[in-house]
Amino acid sequence: MKEFFQKIRDSLRNAIEFIKDTRKELKNVSWPPRHEVTGTTVVVIVAVFFFGFFLYVVDVIVRSAMNLVLHRLG
Repeated sequence: MKEFFQKIRDSLRNAIEFIKDTRKELKNVSWPPRHEVTGTTVVVIVAVFFFGFFLYVVDVIVRSAMNLVLHRLG
């Protein structure tokens, strides 16, 4: 029973130490300005929609070509 409580104490100490170290490291991070984050977020969203639309068009073309080939063979 004593070992069990010792393991809990050690785990709690490790968790507290981890949180302290994490907070210390986060203070050293150089955070980008808000306008930069907003700009890159917009670029990512536009890129996702562009590539989604592009893949949709490619899918339609490939599907049509496969249907054409399979109907001529069948």
